[in-house]
Amino acid sequence: MAAGIASRGCRVVGVDLDGARVDLVNAGRAPVFETGLDELIAANRERLRATTEYREAVLESEVTLVVVPTPSTSSGEFSLRHAAAAFECIGTALAEKVGYHLVVLVSTVLPGASRRLVSIMEQRSGKTCGADFGLCYNPQMIALGSVIRDFLHPDFTLIGEFDERSGNALEAALAEILPERPPMRRMSLENAELAKIALNAYVTMKITFANQLADLCERLPQGDVDAVTAAVGLDARVGARYLKGALGYGGPCFPRDNVALAGIARRLGAPPDLWETTDRLNRSLPSTLMSRLGVAIDEGTTVAILGLAYKPLSHALDESQAVLLAGDLLRRGARVVAHDPLAARFSRDELADLGFTLMSVQECLDIASVVVIASPEPIYAQLDADDFVRPGRSTTVIVDCWRLLSGKFSNRTDIRYVALGRSLDDAGNDARLDSLFFDTLER
Repeated sequence: MAAGIASRGCRVVGVDLDGARVDLVNAGRAPVFETGLDELIAANRERLRATTEYREAVLESEVTLVVVPTPSTSSGEFSLRHAAAAFECIGTALAEKVGYHLVVLVSTVLPGASRRLVSIMEQRSGKTCGADFGLCYNPQMIALGSVIRDFLHPDFTLIGEFDERSGNALEAALAEILPERPPMRRMSLENAELAKIALNAYVTMKITFANQLADLCERLPQGDVDAVTAAVGLDARVGARYLKGALGYGGPCFPRDNVALAGIARRLGAPPDLWETTDRLNRSLPSTLMSRLGVAIDEGTTVAILGLAYKPLSHALDESQAVLLAGDLLRRGARVVAHDPLAARFSRDELADLGFTLMSVQECLDIASVVVIASPEPIYAQLDADDFVRPGRSTTVIVDCWRLLSGKFSNRTDIRYVALGRSLDDAGNDARLDSLFFDTLER
């Protein structure tokens, strides 16, 4: 966000407790991996700097964005300890500030959180929110791997405002950052907080719906989830995005948001069933995948998993379905080898204790009799039949969770190609339908 705002011509000062990160930003380098971030920071060094001193940052700016972790608690709620600490620092600095200052919470929180943080700043500053400073909630709809694009070109912007003056101040600031003027919705703090979590919960529900369709298509003669979702997605009420039918969702946001939404629903006396069911179905998918697709994994079978990150163009492993699948295979006694274009490079320490071996794609295919394509990474779509066949191996089983290689293995007796979301046995599936419909004809 700091680099993106600087790229729009604004002066930005970033604050972090980690001096090493501050030094990297001041040297024109990215402190974290993200597509295009190094280049964006380097191109805007004259407008972007970093410091560990929150006081000087607040006193030298007009708007403070709070982007701190809100980790999930054991009950699934979002902890506010980091946000509270940040608001204490800001409130202390505001005591010295002359003139109006806008504070904007960006981190995902539960409804009611932002308003409860106001008192911290008021106590520390001796000032009043609304009169002396403003507060808004402005969550970002971004995904790792495309953060810069998502931030600078959002589908819409969401503003939760303490009062109208706060909302006006943020709207004016966003006009400089987002000159394309995407649709904007302004509302109360609580409504905006709920809208952010609701959006993620809806997307995960849509993903899970498509994944359930994929399971059903595997049980129908000539079943093909791509044919079904392509038709359903043409309806303007539905849309095609996230309607794929493959492995489930993961990442640092989607899984925890459903749990949090279910948790606050229970505490407020509302039914949590939809959010709980979405979460349960998603978590169950990795452990049932191989048996559902009819792929037997014997003890000692070498399985290659291609793609470990929770999504393409990312190294993040948070709640990765591929990693969960690897764990299930290891518990069954399989030997698991794996490849990922980014996770192997940037998350090697995280992967080291999980029990599987990282290799190149070629090394994986050399030794694995079962290959699972767990991510729609473009490099895996370039593989062909000869990449999977090895002398002395009678059959290689390919489990294609994203149907990247569909149509490449016609008439190959040395490759068994299993596509998630497609009929696995037309004759058997047809026989089951016969039994079902003969029964209904007799009633």
